[in-house]
Parts: sequence; structure tokens; C-alpha cells
Amino acid sequence: MFFDEIKSKVRDQAGVKQTAADWKAAGDKIVFTNGCFDLLHLGHIHYLAQARDLGDRLIIGVNTDASVRRLKGPHRPIQDENTRCHLLAALVFVDAVVLFEEETPLNLIKMILPDFLVKGGDWQPDQIVGAAEVLANGGEVHSLPFLEGFSTTNIEKKIIDGADVKG
Repeated sequence: MFFDEIKSKVRDQAGVKQTAADWKAAGDKIVFTNGCFDLLHLGHIHYLAQARDLGDRLIIGVNTDASVRRLKGPHRPIQDENTRCHLLAALVFVDAVVLFEEETPLNLIKMILPDFLVKGGDWQPDQIVGAAEVLANGGEVHSLPFLEGFSTTNIEKKIIDGADVKG
């Protein structure tokens, strides 16, 4: 039963478009963020919980495996797109997860037009893909601080060379 609920949060783009429209019609404020989320860690949980606190519904755009390889190199992703989506969907504060193939989620953002567009602290709001579209639609763009010391790169390094690196 719980796994069915998790699976129901993983949507295709047409499904997430309709769901977002339904949530907006009900008056819910939608938060959107995106990323690879290759190895889910405490930094991700912290960031995503902060993002969800901004609105009523959190939609996460997840890079497909092919997209991750183009962005991160041939050794990534470590986990396949199906696994990454379901791990994110299992989080209680995540309402929908959707894959995107492109280098950026711009088309997805234009389709959803969230009330809040969010990225991690290494992005300035004016550098965030889709910011202009969200702002023009009356939404807000936020760059949220990272929880220092946590990254997939650190975890990957620890696995490869056994270094004493935080998660």
C-alpha cells in the first residue's frame, strides 16, 4: 500500500501538468526544483524540506540517466532514474516527481509555471533557468542555502578512495 502511494507520485510530464493545474485550481501554491539527486543524502533532505516549506506542493524535476551523463560524465549517474525518482517520491514532503531529458528543465517549468522556483545556494536567482518565466507569471525565485559538507561528489569520493569525508 505504501509503495503504491510512492509510485503514484512519479508522474510523466502530461500527468504532472494536469496535476499541477488541479492543485492550482484548488488554491495550492506550487514549489518546483530540479536536479540529478544521484545519491540522496542529508543535504538533499534539508534543501528539499526548505523548498517545500515555501508552498503547499513540491514538484521535483529529475534529470534522466542520459541527461545526467551529459552533465556529470560517463561515470554518472550511480543510481538509475527509476530508483532516484522513487527515493524522492518516498519523502513525505514531496508531492510529485517527473523526469526531464533536456539539459535544463525550462520546458517543464514553462508547462507547470510554479509559484516558487527553487535551486540550491550555488545558484544566484538571476542565473536560475526559468526564473524569467516564473517571475513574469507573478511567482518567486529562491536560492536556498546548502547544508555544508554534504554532496554526492563527497560520497562518491569516499566510496572510491575510502577517504574520511562527510556524507
